[in-house]
Amino acid sequence: MGTEAIIVFFIAAVVLVGGGMIAAKLLAPTSTNTQKLEPYECGIPTQGPTHVQFKVGYYLFAILFLLFDVEMIFLVPWAVVMKNIGLTGLISAIIFILILGLGLLYAWKKKALIWE
Repeated sequence: MGTEAIIVFFIAAVVLVGGGMIAAKLLAPTSTNTQKLEPYECGIPTQGPTHVQFKVGYYLFAILFLLFDVEMIFLVPWAVVMKNIGLTGLISAIIFILILGLGLLYAWKKKALIWE
């Protein structure tokens, strides 16, 4: 694939995304009222501050879950075609699992998986 094709893909992406955003801005129905600016909490008026800061541990736990969940999805195609790709595929899958294991070990050593 030459540089011309990459430039064409980039221009097409910019035009399609930009065109979609402009079309949505021009064609979408709009209405302004004060209720749209209020924080929403199941239809019940909020009590106290509406901006509550969560502990970083929640975000770290969620990111680690997504990281390992998405990476494990890559093992499904390997399992499906394991007979066809042979020893090379097996070695690459083992390396991939070892890298995942090292990431898990690192998170464990940093105590990122301890829920307090």
